[in-house]
Amino acid sequence: MKRRSQEKGKRTKYHVKGKLAASALLLIISAVLMILAAQHPDFAEWYSENIYPLIVTSIGRLWGILPFSASELGLYILIAAFLLSLGVMVKNVIKSKREAWGSWLSGVLLAVGILAFLYTACCGINYHRRPFSEEEGIITYQYSVQELKDICLWLTEEVNALSGKVDRDSSGVMVLEASEGEGAVEAMQSLAEEFPTLDGYYPQPKELLVSEILSYQGLTGVYSPFTAEANYNGDMTAYNIPFTTCHELSHLRGFMQEEEANFIAFLACIESERADFRYSGYLSGWVYCMNALYRADYESWQEVRQLLAGEAEPDLAANSAFWDAHEGRISEMSGRINDTYLKVNGQADGVQSYNRMVDLIVAYF
Repeated sequence: MKRRSQEKGKRTKYHVKGKLAASALLLIISAVLMILAAQHPDFAEWYSENIYPLIVTSIGRLWGILPFSASELGLYILIAAFLLSLGVMVKNVIKSKREAWGSWLSGVLLAVGILAFLYTACCGINYHRRPFSEEEGIITYQYSVQELKDICLWLTEEVNALSGKVDRDSSGVMVLEASEGEGAVEAMQSLAEEFPTLDGYYPQPKELLVSEILSYQGLTGVYSPFTAEANYNGDMTAYNIPFTTCHELSHLRGFMQEEEANFIAFLACIESERADFRYSGYLSGWVYCMNALYRADYESWQEVRQLLAGEAEPDLAANSAFWDAHEGRISEMSGRINDTYLKVNGQADGVQSYNRMVDLIVAYF
């Protein structure tokens, strides 16, 4: 019995060392790839144009078969597995099986190494590729308040023209006229005819089964690099959904910077054949540009704000009420984490980078 116990102990040590070695190797490879992409943008560009599309086409098609978010289900399974294994480890340690601690920890580190490698291969490298605006020759510049005001006036006219053409519920809040998933894919494919860099396979975006997870984090959607899925918050005000689904789908073309994804979503929506998508794009762009005008010139903002059609007001009110109801410590902490995440990945403005879509809209139009 003692000899068997010793042999089992040796096997356990070998397994632990093997897991630690595999974890270290995966983390080193991930770090080398990220450093290489940051130091040599041409490598990041080559990777995003030649390797990443293969990943999206294969993994995206695989998980796209499921009608629900595989990444969401995977998250729940991962959390449950972690808690269960932790409980088993504590139980074994209490029974004087000290090797259980090392075996459990090595398993956790191996999981971390696998996830880090998948993140790097399916997302991280793309942060260092050439931006969409640079690919398409859209150059931002220091525009005047009047130019910004003119853009806001134009967006107001477009919102007003569409506000009476979309379906609404009894409260006057917009409702989608058809499937947002199919509409988003069609909008992105149509935009790719004008911008070839957006050409490629697009899986249908998926609504999270428990969208409250995003609501309390103050998030409208999230891209899962592990499953190449575009997930969105299905509980938020409907006018956000077309814009958000197109935003998340733009990440599947390797454009990870948030202002770029916002701008692509704006273009995809306003050029869509569907009125609800066009309304979503124009109203979302209107909100961003009006916020910028508010900070630049309050009087100009007041002048433009009163021109908005009354039909659009219920959407703005419902949107404010929704996010106010979910605001709290979780959303504040999530905001700080997201800000840090974006800065670590080369977006110096952090969460403020979302607002830089305004610069791209002004430069383009």
